[in-house]
Amino acid sequence: MPADADRDAGQDAAPAAGGLTRRLVTVPPGGRFGGTAGPGGELWFVIAGTGRLDAGPWAGTPLGRDTGLWLPPDAEYRLGTGPEDEVLLDVVALPAGPAQAQEPAGPRMSRLRDCAVEQTGDRRFRVLLGPGRGCEAATQFLGEIPPGRAPEHSHPYDEVVLVLEGAGVLHAGGTDRALARGTTVHLPPGLPHCLENTGTGTLVVLGVFHPGGSPAQKTAG
Repeated sequence: MPADADRDAGQDAAPAAGGLTRRLVTVPPGGRFGGTAGPGGELWFVIAGTGRLDAGPWAGTPLGRDTGLWLPPDAEYRLGTGPEDEVLLDVVALPAGPAQAQEPAGPRMSRLRDCAVEQTGDRRFRVLLGPGRGCEAATQFLGEIPPGRAPEHSHPYDEVVLVLEGAGVLHAGGTDRALARGTTVHLPPGLPHCLENTGTGTLVVLGVFHPGGSPAQKTAG
């Protein structure tokens, strides 16, 4: 593979009405992933691996697992890996809108270990990036769901979800869908749904929603 090429491990695009587009990107050993963020900016999350990032004021900045990154609209970036490293990225492109004019001029980074644990019911979450946390337009969070099923509910925002660990079932719109590591889900505003953990361990999910707010914000199903 050419040194300046990127290799997509797969991608799941949200419906055009939602405006969020997600793809999973694998940067192989000795590879490069470079380009320009879209007109709405991008939220990244490093699922695995380590690399070095050039973006805005950052030059050769280490980027490792469990790191969230906000790239503002039209920001140029270049992520490289060492000869024995590989990086798996979750990349969500946001739709352009008036909120982008309020964004900080440069990229922002957030490490999961530095994020406070918040709780709603028996479910825990940590916000990496969001309003007042480096990204005004959207929110990126990691959620932990214990075994069992919560009441059906809906959100006022558009959301894409990626399963990082565990197994379960998505109950949404009168249908059921199996969830496993790597499953991607789109939840449009107002859709009654529930994520059920059918395993014995924790179901860990990565969520991005737009416009930004709190993952605890919901309405009855």
